[in-house]
Amino acid sequence: MGVKGEDREVKIHLEVIHEGEHCIPCVYMAKMVESVAPDYDGILHWEKVVITKKPGALRFDELAKHLGRLPPVPSVFINGELIFDITPREDELKTAIERVIAGA
Repeated sequence: MGVKGEDREVKIHLEVIHEGEHCIPCVYMAKMVESVAPDYDGILHWEKVVITKKPGALRFDELAKHLGRLPPVPSVFINGELIFDITPREDELKTAIERVIAGA
């Protein structure tokens, strides 16, 4: 199930740049995303990009090349674009997701 935009389903890929469970701001950011994600079931896929593991480090490098600098830790990317470099409030995160849905 997804939101229909013309004749396609809107999909949102949200990534939390995450250093590990020892990073309290990273944990808070991931929990905020986790709390909002069920509201966008079928539309939103989210994951932690754990930069201390090889797959996460490789993705971090891809995002850094696209951004032109190292991404902040923690941060939130939506569809490959840096959206938040601090933990957003719930309403801010939902607004950002809604903007992507409306623009897709």
